[in-house]
Amino acid sequence: MSENDPDPKWQVWRQDDHGNKFLVKEGFLCRGDAQKLCDTLTARGHKQTYWVEPPESDSDSS
Repeated sequence: MSENDPDPKWQVWRQDDHGNKFLVKEGFLCRGDAQKLCDTLTARGHKQTYWVEPPESDSDSS
């Protein structure tokens, strides 16, 4: 699977300074669009950490 494959529906996640993880937005058709949002949020300078991942890589439920 290519990282620009329109099928995965990329997600943007954040983790706050207490370790809590939250889904910020999902449904991006490509990693590049998700990364743009991630970069924009990161540039705001808050303590949160932002990252991009495809839905199937969220292994917290296993």
